[in-house]
Amino acid sequence: MKARVAVLISGAGTNMAALLYAAKAADCPYELVLVGSNNPDAPGLAIARAEGIATWSLSHKGMNRDAFDALVDEQLRAAGADYVALAGYMRILSDDFVARWAGRMLNIHPSLLPRYKGLNTHQQAIDAGDAQGGCSVHVVTPALDDGPVLAQTPVTILPGDTAETLAERVRFAEHQLYPTTLAAFVSRDRSPDYLLGRVRDLAMALPEADEVTSHGMPCFGIVKGKKFAYFTHDHHGDGKTALLVKISGAEEQAMLIEHDADRYYRPAYFGDGWVGIRLDLGDTDWDAIGEWLRKSWLAIAPRKLAGLMGAAEEF
Repeated sequence: MKARVAVLISGAGTNMAALLYAAKAADCPYELVLVGSNNPDAPGLAIARAEGIATWSLSHKGMNRDAFDALVDEQLRAAGADYVALAGYMRILSDDFVARWAGRMLNIHPSLLPRYKGLNTHQQAIDAGDAQGGCSVHVVTPALDDGPVLAQTPVTILPGDTAETLAERVRFAEHQLYPTTLAAFVSRDRSPDYLLGRVRDLAMALPEADEVTSHGMPCFGIVKGKKFAYFTHDHHGDGKTALLVKISGAEEQAMLIEHDADRYYRPAYFGDGWVGIRLDLGDTDWDAIGEWLRKSWLAIAPRKLAGLMGAAEEF
């Protein structure tokens, strides 16, 4: 199933068009479900309509920022959007709107962040004597142009460049960078490297945890102690990317599998004291995974160490 992306624009929509045309490839992991704008006359809206993409627009003039953003949010959710891509959307977003789409909204910015946030980026790069300008795709956070940078493309500044000539070349780079970065971002929940990184962050936050390789898999245990979790990717050719954690026994294992057979399974060679939890279904609840890891850690932790953890949690 392809990720459903809504794009917000304010003008020509050239980056939106780049995302739209990239989405026509059969192997593209996302599709555009809505193009919205705070400018009803934005030329990009006509491009989207011509390509059969639903559009929505409303002028923000005279409206409270929170109220306008609430209307935008309503349209995004009605369209069933999973992600939002800002593409020349010239509005500072309310904190509440950003919070609603935290971790699911990207922006493309015409500079090599963290340099030159805000406007007039090309002229600033030229005035500073930089060898390169460029563009960045980043995750949107409440601070302007301040979220984690996912990818960048540097563009050499030529002798005699003006802000306009540099902007024209950077725009070519933007049209290449945004579709590939968005595709990678919406696919990350099925990427083994990304999934292992998420598991590692949660597992290694537990007391005295370490990581080694066992049975050909990354696994996590208590230093000089037992293992409490294994990360498996296509182990023995089973096609699964999953987390293996300790459970109470066969009864709990059977109950979990009966409850959700697509997610839980009995891992080969591990017996009834373990359960496999699929991480590659695209809808992993990472808070729940963190709790599974904590319970698995407690199942094998020495009594004294487990007691210290319990005391810390009570405090």
